[in-house]
Amino acid sequence: MPGDPAFERRLGHALGGEELTRTLGPLALTGIGVATIVGTGVFVLTGEAAAEDAGPAVAVSFALAGLAALFVALCYAELASTVPAAGGTYSLAYVVFGPGIGWIVGWCLLFEYLLGAALIAVGWGGYAESALSRAGIDLPDAVSSSAFAGDGGVADVPAALVIAAMAGLVALGARESTRVNLVMTAAKVIALALFAAVGATAITRANYDPFVPAAEGFGEFGLSGILRATGLVFLAYIGFDVIATGAREARRPGRDVPVAVLSALGIATLLYVAVALVLVGLVDYRELGVPDPLSAALAVHPSLGWLETLVNLAAVAGLAAGVLSLMYGMSRIFMQMADDAMLPPALGAVDPRHRAPRRAIGMAASISIVLALFAPLDVLADLISAGTLLAFMTVCAGVVVLRRRRPGLERPFRVPLGPVVPALGIVASLVVFVTLPGQTLLRLAGWILIGLVIYLTYSRRRAAARLAAGEEDAVAGEATPRPGRRP
Repeated sequence: MPGDPAFERRLGHALGGEELTRTLGPLALTGIGVATIVGTGVFVLTGEAAAEDAGPAVAVSFALAGLAALFVALCYAELASTVPAAGGTYSLAYVVFGPGIGWIVGWCLLFEYLLGAALIAVGWGGYAESALSRAGIDLPDAVSSSAFAGDGGVADVPAALVIAAMAGLVALGARESTRVNLVMTAAKVIALALFAAVGATAITRANYDPFVPAAEGFGEFGLSGILRATGLVFLAYIGFDVIATGAREARRPGRDVPVAVLSALGIATLLYVAVALVLVGLVDYRELGVPDPLSAALAVHPSLGWLETLVNLAAVAGLAAGVLSLMYGMSRIFMQMADDAMLPPALGAVDPRHRAPRRAIGMAASISIVLALFAPLDVLADLISAGTLLAFMTVCAGVVVLRRRRPGLERPFRVPLGPVVPALGIVASLVVFVTLPGQTLLRLAGWILIGLVIYLTYSRRRAAARLAAGEEDAVAGEATPRPGRRP
C-alpha cells in the first residue's frame, strides 16, 4: 500500500546508495549477462539434452526456453530499471516484500552464485587440463579433481586458481573487470557463431531422422523429453540476475539495464538454437552424451580440426568469463546485504580507489574456492536450479506487487500486457520447479531453515535498526562507518 512507511524507507534506502561508480554501459552489462547464460549450457548441456532428453528436437527445446525466459526478462527489465540497487533479486525482494522474504531470497541466491561459480570453475579446469595434456603436460590426479570425483583426486587446484584469478580482476573495479569479461565473451560468441556457420556445411541430413524420437518414458524423448530439455537450459538465464546486480553501476540504469537484459536474451537464444541445430546435424544425437559434445561432433569431421581447436579455446575463455560474472554478481549481493545490516557491515566496505567491495569479493572467492576444492558438487548442483527458479518467481511477482503499492513510481521500462506477462513468467518457472527431484527440494528446505535461524538470531534486529536509523550506518543502535562511503 502507498502509505506503508517501512516500504517507503526500504525503497528510499535502495535508491539512495552512491558508493559505487556509475561506469557501465549497455554493452558491458550485456557482456555480463551473455558470459553467464552462454557457458556450460552451450558447451555441455546441448549434448546431454540431445542424447538423453530431446534428440535432434533439442533446438526446439532451446527456442521454447528462450520464449519462456522472455517473460522473466521483461520483468527483470522493469524492476531493475525502477529500483536500480546492487543486490539483484535480493534487493528487489527486500524492497517489495520486506526484510524476511528479502533475506530468504538473498540467502538462496548467495549459495546459488557460490555453487555456480565453483561448478563452472571445475568445468574450466577440465578443459584447461585437456589443453595441457595435448601440450604434453599431465597434472597429477591428486591436484586436478576433488575427492568426490571418484578418480583418485584430493583437491581441484585448477578450479581454485581460476576463481582466485577472476576474483582478482573483479577487485580491480567494475570498469576494468567488465572490459576483460567483454573480450572473453566476444571471443566465445565469435567461436560459437563460426561453429554454427562452418559446421552447417558438414551436416548429414540423416542425423535429423527422426527429429523427435519416440518416447521411452517420461522425460525420455517425445514431447516430455523436449520439455525436460527446455527446463535444463531455462535455468541458465540466471544471467538476468547478474545484470540486475550491476544496476547501481550502470550509467543510465533506466535505459541500460533493459537493453542489456533483452540483448543478452536475444544473443543467447540465437546461439543456443543455432549451435543445437548444427550439433545434431554433425553427428548422431546418441553420441553426444559426453562432457565436450561440440569437440566430439567436430572430431568426426577431420577437415574441421582447426574449428575444434578454436571451440576448445573459446570454452576456456568463455567459462572463465562465466566465473568472472558470477564473482561480480555475488560480491554485489554480499555488499548490499551488508549495507542492509543482514550481514556483518564490514562486507559492505567499498575500496575508495577502485570503487569495489573488496572484502565482499574476498569472502565470495574464499567460499567458492572451498566448494570447488572439496564439496560434492554433483550432489548439490540441483540447488542452483531451485535458487534460479525462486529468483525468477520473486521478480515476476514483484512487478505486480510494486505496481499496486507504487503505481506512480517512475518506470523507465514497463512490462507490456499488465499482469499477463509476469503471470506467464511465474507459471513457466513453477512448471520447471515442481519437476525438480524431491531430494533437491528437501535440500533447499534445509538451506532455507538454516537461513531462517541466522535471520531470526542475527539479521532481523540489525536490519530493523538499520532502516530506523535512516542514512546513518547503525547496526542494532551502534554506528558502524563504512570505508569508501561518500560524506
